[in-house]
Order: sequence, then structure tokens, then C-alpha cells
Amino acid sequence: MYNIAVLASGSGTDLQSILDACDTGQIPGKIALIISNNLDAFALERGKKHGAEALFIDHRGKTREEHEHEISDALEARKIDLIVLAGYLRIFTNYFPDKYKNKMINIHPALLPKYGGKGMHGMIVHEAVISAGEKESGCTVHFVTEDVDEGPIIAWYKVPVLPDDTAEILQARVLEKEHVLLPLVVQWFAEGKINPATWQPVVASE
Repeated sequence: MYNIAVLASGSGTDLQSILDACDTGQIPGKIALIISNNLDAFALERGKKHGAEALFIDHRGKTREEHEHEISDALEARKIDLIVLAGYLRIFTNYFPDKYKNKMINIHPALLPKYGGKGMHGMIVHEAVISAGEKESGCTVHFVTEDVDEGPIIAWYKVPVLPDDTAEILQARVLEKEHVLLPLVVQWFAEGKINPATWQPVVASE
């Protein structure tokens, strides 16, 4: 069985899309572990409802390295094949992305390499896209490296930016496609279709 771990800090809607895809058989694998650094993250409840193990690993009162080693210990104990960051709002030291090189992916609510980097998350991204007068936006799944949002791109999903869009309207349109793209990429991993050495970014479509 292909074992997936999801790290999330918030409500976990992207996590839900993976849980659902595992339930329907789209993804030939299972979410073996959900980790959050936020005790109140609804992502933990989503996981429990689906019978997945859900852990709160507090980052407070410890160094980033200590926190990352705790997470790593949990991942290793469960023989995780792929780590998915789904709204996980912690920046890693070099230790974690080096240890899990090519085994950890993230979804970002814009078309990287634009509108990424430290501080670019949530509504801030969509506000920046609209302020810049962009005609299209979307979401990106990429490998995680030590540089925030700069890992090799796996796939994009594009959406139009319409003249009357607010950041909230654009966010909803992009989020809908996040829930398509992220499970699709996880499916590709579980099916052994992604070779990091040769993979070329693709624009996904339904």
C-alpha cells in the first residue's frame, strides 16, 4: 500500500480532496498520517472522520530542528512514501527538505514562479494577482526544497482572472481547481508515473 502523509495547519480542504480520492480509488493508496502544528486545525478532525491517524505536534517551546525531527520520527515509523503539504504554514530548515528530497510536495494558490515566496499565502496571493492586472491565475504543485515555493514544478492548473473578480471570488475559483490538481498529482506519484529526474511540468485539465 502506498502511504501518504499530509501536513496541514488549517481547515484542510485540500486534505479532504485527497481523502476523497483515496476513498473512490482514484489514488491507489491511503493517507496513513495527518500532522498539524495547530491543535485546533480542522484538518485533524477531517482525518479522524476518515479513519486516518491524526497527530498534533506542537512547534512551541522548541527549535525548528527539534520540531522537524519529531515530525520525521513520526513519518519514519509509518513508512511514508509521499509527504503532502496542504496549507502547512511552517518554513523548514534545510534538514527536512534535504531528508525528503523528491518525496515532499506542496500546493500553492498561484502560477509559480509568480506570486510565491515567504509571506505569499492565502488571500495575500490573490490580492497581488488582481492588483497586478493578471489575466490568468491558478494553482501549482511543486517539489519542496529549502527555498520557499522554488522547488521544481510538477503541474499547474490555470483559471481566468475576470474583470469583476475580488480576491475572495478568485480564491474560490482557484481552490476548486486545487481540489482537482492535488489529488491528480498524488495519483501520479502512487502510480509511479513521476520520475523527478526527467519530469517536465504539465498543465493539467479535467
